[in-house]
Amino acid sequence: MKTLKFKTNINCSGCVAKVTPFLEKLQGIKWSVNTETPDKILEVTGENISEDAIIEIVKRAGFKIEPLQNSFFKKLFS
Repeated sequence: MKTLKFKTNINCSGCVAKVTPFLEKLQGIKWSVNTETPDKILEVTGENISEDAIIEIVKRAGFKIEPLQNSFFKKLFS
């Protein structure tokens, strides 16, 4: 199983409800959003998941998203 983590602006239960139909279209994944953290972490787990596909789906739902690793490295080297 592969797990990907993303920084998002999905910050409340209403936002989670809005993105749910979009993420549910992807077969074979499990996902959750931790709205309690400042980075609003979206975690996606599955066998054949694509970082690009997750980013595209979340953007279509109207939210900002970036891979968590990029956020970490930007903070380290900026």
